[in-house]
Parts: sequence; C-alpha cells; structure tokens
Amino acid sequence: MGQPIPQTGSARDPSSTAVDMVSRRLIPFLFLLYALNFLDRVNVGFAALSMNRDLGFSPAVYGFGAGVFFLGYCLFEVPSNLVLYRTGARIWIARIMVSWGLIASAMMLVRTTAGFYGLRFLLGVAEAGFFPGIIFYLTYWYPARERARAYAWFLAAIPICGVIGGPVSGALLGLDGSLGLRGWQWLFLLEGIPSVVVGLVVLRLLPDRPRAARWLSPAERSWLEKTLEAERSSQGAAHGASLAKAFRSPVVWWLGGCYFLLVVALYGFALWLPQLLKATGRFSNFEVGVITAIPYSVAAVGMVLVGRRSDRTGERHFHLALPALAGAVGFIAVTRAESTAVLVAALSLTAFGVLGWLGPFWALPTAFLREQGAAGAIALINSMGAVGGFVGPYLIGKVREQTGGFTIGLLLLAGSLMGGVLIVAGLGRAMAGRRGRADGDLGE
Repeated sequence: MGQPIPQTGSARDPSSTAVDMVSRRLIPFLFLLYALNFLDRVNVGFAALSMNRDLGFSPAVYGFGAGVFFLGYCLFEVPSNLVLYRTGARIWIARIMVSWGLIASAMMLVRTTAGFYGLRFLLGVAEAGFFPGIIFYLTYWYPARERARAYAWFLAAIPICGVIGGPVSGALLGLDGSLGLRGWQWLFLLEGIPSVVVGLVVLRLLPDRPRAARWLSPAERSWLEKTLEAERSSQGAAHGASLAKAFRSPVVWWLGGCYFLLVVALYGFALWLPQLLKATGRFSNFEVGVITAIPYSVAAVGMVLVGRRSDRTGERHFHLALPALAGAVGFIAVTRAESTAVLVAALSLTAFGVLGWLGPFWALPTAFLREQGAAGAIALINSMGAVGGFVGPYLIGKVREQTGGFTIGLLLLAGSLMGGVLIVAGLGRAMAGRRGRADGDLGE
C-alpha cells in the first residue's frame, strides 16, 4: 500500500476513508444495475410457468431457449469487454443496459420456438460484457485485498433479485388477460423497462475512474489512483498486462474451467427453480414467487459473510470450495425432501452453495491480472462460464423430458459443483507449492 497523502485543511485520512466512500457511493448503484441484469436474464423461469403452456413449449424447448442466451453472451463477451476498456465504463455500460432492456421487453412478442430462441440469443448478445466489465471496472476502485468483500456485495444482487423479483414476477403473472395480454407478456414488458431508464441514468452517475468521482475529496482521489497504480506496477509485466500473456496463463484457463462447472449448477438452479417448485403441485404461481425468496435471502447473507471473511483472512480457495461443496449437498437433499419445510431448507442450502463462492472466485483473477490483460482474461473466464450457463438449463430440460422428473438432473448439477471443488483444491495446492511466485506465473 502506498503512503497516505496528507490533506490540507482536513483531519481525514484518505487511506481510511477512500475505500469506505467508494463502497457507499458506488456499490449500491452497481448493485442495482446487476439486480436488473440478473432479473432480465432469469425472469424467463417465471414466465415459463404459463408461457410454456400457452405456446406449447416442451421442457427441452424451454431448456434450450433459456440456455441459448449464454451462447450469444459467450460469443461477444471478450470483444465487448475490450471495447469497455477503451471507451470507459460509463458509455459502454449505458449502451449495454439500454440494449438489453429493449430486447427483454420485446420477449413479450414471442409466438414461436424460433422467435423464442432468437430473442434469447439476442438478449445474450446485448448483455455481453456487462458482468466482466463491472468486475474489471472495480479493479480501478479497490486494492486487491479489499475485493472479495466488494464483489460479494455487488454479486449479492443475484439473491436479492430472487428475494424481490420472485414475488414481483409471481404477481405480474396475475395480470393475465389485462388489456388483452397474457401474464407472462406483462412480466417481460414491465421488467425490461427499468433497465432502459437506469441505463440512461448511468451516463450521468457512473464515473470512469476515481479521478472523475466528484464525491471523493482531492486527497482521496489522489490516494486511490496512486495506491492502485503502485499495486499494478508491483505486479510486474509478467502478471498479464498484455492480452496475449493473460491468455497464455494456465491459471486463467483453469479458472475458466472451474467457472464453467460452477455456473452449470448456478443457472441450472436459477432458471428451473420456479418450475421445480411448481412441479410439486403444492403452490400457486404467486406462492412459487414468494417461496423462492427464502433460499435467495439465505444466499444473500451467506455471500456477504463469506466475502468478508475471505478478505479478513486473505484466503480464497477454501472460501470458494466450501460453499460449492455445501451446494452439492443441497442438491442431493432436494432430491430426498418430502415435506415443504425440508424442501425449502434444502433449497436454501443449495442457493447458498451455487452463489456463495462468487466473491472469493472473482478476487482470484483480479489479483494477478491488470489493464488490457485483465479486461480480456476476465471476459474469457466469464465466457467459459457462459457456456456452462447454456449447459445447465439445457441439461435439466433434456433430462426432465426423458425421465419426467428433476432428480437425475439435480444430481448432475451436484456433480458439476464437485468437479469445480476438485479444480479449486488442485489450484490451491499448486499455488501453495509455489509460494513466492505470482499466481499469473503458475505453470509458465
């Protein structure tokens, strides 16, 4: 860490206030952006409660359509993040949000299988670059030792989206027949519009770098810029400042493979949870929305606690592996649950497991990547995860169509989490055996 820069006429120490001010002013806004992002990509899971019946979609058709989003996302992820690196976050994030909001609302026009696949693919193209762009963007605001907690707070938008979006989506389905529209059409229309509006607000409120943040004092801006620049310089050129070096790093590819396996489980769970609950025959559409809020509430608390402890101890691998292991146990428990209480408890453990690892995970690559190398490699890792986002929902749909149930599909998701745990354990041992070498140099 660099030495604090004295402030003239102020007793405040910028080294103790700058990060706190960033957390208060930036994270809540980014949290909102990601909540809207996640809602517009997974609300198809709630829409499917009535859309599949109205349009005659089979489980396999729904599973492919839900997952094909990630193929468009994957194809344009790296180019989009490199554009963000060159243009700055403010303009590019605003463009992404307005585009995806318009396409998300246009989902109300779906009438055919081809239309469903096409719009979901385009939604993925529009959203490409948003998530890795924000992960990269935060490296301009937080020293490496502070990032797991910051990422956890930002990523807590996923479960909070489930807490709020579930009941809201269930209620919107209740508008069925109003003004001649089906409930799922109202859901797509009304949940896409806020992304367009907030995307325009981004142009005014999102600063590209600390030096453009008027809510930081001059001393705080200077301290952040100098501290982060010193940290980047100390990493050295071998740590992946160039795109080519970052792409050649074995760790980047191992992390991408790990992320693929973990995301298979995440989106297999998120995009099928409403239908899993509905299939029990115990709940109305609105009750499904309310019940989904419980597991996501547990996951939100767990994510923040895991990220905070990971930063406090400086340990990443164990804090990544333990939630994933808990998620595997949760999936198995769901297949054995008979009462509603046991089912909700098992789903809560599963939700924590498929989400709790996110903060420590993203603290790993951002600790050794920087500049263009960070922008490209973070997008590459996320692209590999996007393939997992296709595989998970599609796999569940195919298995359900073949077997008529969820059990085998859920066990496969548990196995995917365990595969991720094994990679994490291997990386942890390899890095421990090379203590004193940088993460980015592993295997080079």
